[in-house]
Amino acid sequence: MDMSTVNSFRLALMLGAGFTFAQAAPAVAQDTADTGGQEAAGSGYGQPIVVTARRREELAVDVPLSVTAISGEDLVRSGTLELTEIGQKVPNLTLEVSRGTNTTLTAFIRGVGQQDPVAGFEAGVGLYVDDVYLNRPQAAVLDIYDVERIEVLRGPQGTLYGRNTIGGAIKYVTARLPADPTVKIRGTYGSYDQADLVVSASAPISDAIRIGASGARLSRGGFGDNLNLPGVENYNKDVWAARGTIEVETGPLFIRLSGDYVKDESDARQGHRLIPGLFSGAPVLDDVYDTRAGLNVVDQEVEAYGGALTVAFEVSDTVTLKSITGYREDSSTTPIDFDSLPAADLDVPAIYENDQFSQEFQLLYESDRFAGVLGVYYLDANAFTAFDVALFTTGALIGLPGLNAQTLGDVDTETWSIFGDFTFDISEKLSVSVGGRYTNDKRTSRVLRTTFIGGYSDLFPPSAAIPIAVTSDFLGSETFKEFTPRASISYKPAENHNIYFTYSRGFKGGGFDPRGQTSAAPDLDGDGNVDFDDQFEFLRFAPETVDSYELGWKASLFDNRVNVSLAAFLGDYSDVQIPGSVGVDTNGDGINDSFIGITSNAASANVNGVEFEGNALVGRDFAGAGSRFSVNWALGILDAEYNTFIDAFGTDVADQRVFQNTPDLTVNAGFVLGLPVASGMVDLLGSVSFRSDASQFETPNAFLDQDGFALVDASIVYTADSDRFSIGLHAKNLFDKRYIVAGYNFVAGGTSGTPFRPTLGLEGTLTGFYGDPRRVFITGEVRF
Repeated sequence: MDMSTVNSFRLALMLGAGFTFAQAAPAVAQDTADTGGQEAAGSGYGQPIVVTARRREELAVDVPLSVTAISGEDLVRSGTLELTEIGQKVPNLTLEVSRGTNTTLTAFIRGVGQQDPVAGFEAGVGLYVDDVYLNRPQAAVLDIYDVERIEVLRGPQGTLYGRNTIGGAIKYVTARLPADPTVKIRGTYGSYDQADLVVSASAPISDAIRIGASGARLSRGGFGDNLNLPGVENYNKDVWAARGTIEVETGPLFIRLSGDYVKDESDARQGHRLIPGLFSGAPVLDDVYDTRAGLNVVDQEVEAYGGALTVAFEVSDTVTLKSITGYREDSSTTPIDFDSLPAADLDVPAIYENDQFSQEFQLLYESDRFAGVLGVYYLDANAFTAFDVALFTTGALIGLPGLNAQTLGDVDTETWSIFGDFTFDISEKLSVSVGGRYTNDKRTSRVLRTTFIGGYSDLFPPSAAIPIAVTSDFLGSETFKEFTPRASISYKPAENHNIYFTYSRGFKGGGFDPRGQTSAAPDLDGDGNVDFDDQFEFLRFAPETVDSYELGWKASLFDNRVNVSLAAFLGDYSDVQIPGSVGVDTNGDGINDSFIGITSNAASANVNGVEFEGNALVGRDFAGAGSRFSVNWALGILDAEYNTFIDAFGTDVADQRVFQNTPDLTVNAGFVLGLPVASGMVDLLGSVSFRSDASQFETPNAFLDQDGFALVDASIVYTADSDRFSIGLHAKNLFDKRYIVAGYNFVAGGTSGTPFRPTLGLEGTLTGFYGDPRRVFITGEVRF
């Protein structure tokens, strides 16, 4: 069946923007067996920057990739508390907490990402914790502590390690256990009753064995309140976490075993209505962090745990064998009140359960002129999502009291890959790299949708609801195969200069829409009846690909006091997966009484841009021994445009569509002024980050889309010369800017004088979720 025909039938049902149902649990970072240290951009103070982006220790200037490395020292000194804050520091990167969740991650790099985190959709940006790929965005807004560094690799990845990712990868690398007995206590107290405590301890058991453990209590009051449910806060935090690690290092053998556990009992995060209730007339609240959400059929609760085993054996001076085994599991319940009003107009209680097992083997080779990695990767994962869509006000209007559409998606992913990447130095100035990956992705999906009346379904007992119709009962499987190459050439006109050109191809597998409705499938094959083949094609969406071309220059100048990186890139983005959900009228009475999920490969696009990063040690020892003044900057310019975008009527509307979560301009600039004071060092830090206009969906919306804005942060930190203790004062979002990071849209009209019209429910769902307000907090750390 021609995919354009299938897409036309799918898109004929699309009347509005898509939405997601998701929940997350914050993950506790695992430790790493990676021995590569670094000094990162912005903190080097004249030291060369070392990264391990290509599975070996290299100076950043030698790597023909766009990679930003931020050291744990920088993160602690600036008061960075969670992963999403990295999005302010890296060009063309968007990291946000997903709508309706506390810690599900929405990530975009250079316009490529994944906003829909329900089962069935693959990530466009890969997140790794100590070389273990996290298959689901739930549990992915990581809290930052005991971090050695965070690396952000931009552009397609897959020839060097782990899972293939089409947009890029974020590597969260935790610190190795120290050789001496160590106890570290770090506390934070500040605005909104924030009170965090992290205790870490480690000790050698023998010359070869070390053990370590960490525990964390992370809490904060809400930025707002639920005005409908007394005692329930909005945007609060209530997390307990723990981790244990064993490291064995003897001769050529290194082994690390780590495990972690986290429980999040934060209140549900509900949105702010941007328009009055179209049915009740409920006014818009003054405080964007307050809500009137009434859904309380389940409590908000997230539990996640996992473990990793890394074994590395140095066969010789040039050959190392490495095994990385990972397992993770999480489960959560969450009440997502789309309409944010007391009545169940569009309410979605949801259940999420994910588990994954991964195994990776690597053979690493490094000699004077030749280096590379050859690997095999395997992932077996299951993602289960089940939720009700309570349309009680609609049901009462049409004579179906307690109308409810239950959706269940159960998706198995089994993937294996063979990959390799090798670099050969033709001369001292010229080197070439080639790599490739063969990926075999098998996706098996169960989609079950049932219409109930009488209230919430049997997913949320006690239940008196009665099933009246099964609208989807689908079980299908398909395997997606792709070879993705990479090649680059590097020329070094001088020792600390590198000019490179890189080509890479990225691939993200297809699947089946977990919210699809098989009863809506048309007769696609023209045989006179709607059978399984028609349903298969109707729910199925194909893989998407990116061909990326990058020309770059890196340099380390003036005795490593200035480091710069400049890259220009072109991206040819094909078969773009466009997920969406729309309200539908199943009985022809003019009222949408259900919804259908529709995902199509409706678009192709070009994503082009420029990135310029750097840091400079401007002054040293100008106000006494040890004084320093450094500056850092990051600039991203992106031109992302659809070449084609076929709408519901088969019309190309590319000129009316935009890339979601992708500002044209991202800027960050900061400084660190260090002054010796009283047997220690006082660091004064300031930074400003700017993001230009950005849209939440492919179709612009004047209410949800965020105008350009700037965030200003400042810190002052004192660290004793003995390094035994430090204390800091930090201010985030100093000027208290309000800015939207996510939202839901189930209304039509509202422009050019036309009235709003709800497309699902009666109140009209147009809700926004906001970034953090101004926060001021102190941090203190004691090390023994």
